[in-house]
Amino acid sequence: MIKYCQDLVNAYIEWLREKINVEDINGICEITTPFLDRHNDHLRIYVKKSDGGIILTDDGYTIADLKLSGCEFTTEKRKQMLHSILNGFGVRLMEDELVVKARPDNFPQKKHNLIQAILSINDLFVMAAPMVASIFREDVEKYLKLNEIRFTPSVNFTGRSGFMHFFDFVIPASKTKPERILRAINRPNRQNITSLIFSWTDTKEVRASDSTAYGVLNDIVQPINPDLISALERYNIKSLIWSRRDDYVEELAL
Repeated sequence: MIKYCQDLVNAYIEWLREKINVEDINGICEITTPFLDRHNDHLRIYVKKSDGGIILTDDGYTIADLKLSGCEFTTEKRKQMLHSILNGFGVRLMEDELVVKARPDNFPQKKHNLIQAILSINDLFVMAAPMVASIFREDVEKYLKLNEIRFTPSVNFTGRSGFMHFFDFVIPASKTKPERILRAINRPNRQNITSLIFSWTDTKEVRASDSTAYGVLNDIVQPINPDLISALERYNIKSLIWSRRDDYVEELAL
């Protein structure tokens, strides 16, 4: 099983390598990644040398795009959620740019962190009034508290590959239940499900053997493609369907 999982990780890394494109724009490297934003455009990040290091940035695209869609970070709660994500990935906000400082030896991890931060911000803050009434992750947290489910929020685990993976909530093991690790997915699509599968496949070998992963899937705005749920099942990841969330209280609360 370990060899099988390692082959999956290697295949994912090879896929990343094949799909990444690099161009020089006036001395600045533009890296086009295989990851898609909410418009199905490929995410681009920019790399430039600085005194004694490297600067990675999204050039302000992520925040500017959300503002154009009517998503303003005007409330304390929204600001708190934004900075919680940034702090979790070690990313700074300078004006409206998402920025990471790196060195050649830690560039892969820093690049990975910036991309994951962009994806997380896109997912959590697609909340213009006509589209989403509340922040999904906040709704999941309220659900856990309402049902008196013990949890630790915003946890990072380092996987077998050495990459760091972010999970929204960890419910500690009890006498009758194993550790349960949750990621809230506001827009279940192939990209987000693939990201969760890779994160869990890479992480589970460094967790307790009976640890269980959950994808908390928002099906309120639109139905979930059954193929996505089947994909999670093949990797022993449980789906918590949000419209049926009361059905899961017992297995999470004990």
